[in-house]
Amino acid sequence: MNRDTITIVSGLPRSGTSMMMKMLAAGGLEPLVDNIRTADEDNPAGYFELEKVKQIDEDSSWLEDARGRVVKLISALLKHLPADYDYKVIFMRRHMSEILASQKQMLIRRSQPTDAVSDQRMAEMFEKHITQVEAWLDRQPNISVIYISYNEVIADPRPHAERINQFLGESLNVEEMLRVADKSLYRQKV
Repeated sequence: MNRDTITIVSGLPRSGTSMMMKMLAAGGLEPLVDNIRTADEDNPAGYFELEKVKQIDEDSSWLEDARGRVVKLISALLKHLPADYDYKVIFMRRHMSEILASQKQMLIRRSQPTDAVSDQRMAEMFEKHITQVEAWLDRQPNISVIYISYNEVIADPRPHAERINQFLGESLNVEEMLRVADKSLYRQKV
């Protein structure tokens, strides 16, 4: 992999981004994380996040430290990536019903309301958002993207780990990546 390229793991919240971060780290790609958000019942293997990414629209200076590394950035923030870097985006997809169930379970555990927006309306908003993000990604000359299904990785991780390794320049240890695709964490099956 080009040491100047920034690898981004993205997708909707609860789409498998933390699992992919863990797989990439196991494969040898250094994650850019701050460990502020620690593992919990919703993500027992950890979140692999950098708090600064949430303010990318105001401050993207941290991207300099991301060169040659991987960082997690939810899909809503991708549009704020400055054009002066080259990015390889691993965009996670997951069955919408599972994303909604996972989010609902997380809200329940945090004693937050789960009925503010109906599942149908939330799914519509997410689908529209994904369509817009994918169209935006297609127009960016400095961004290469690969779409990975969380559901398929859980079912059979090898072909996806090999595709990702190829996408990132054949620099990862695929066998180590496979060790962390943990089926026991696949809880919101719908």
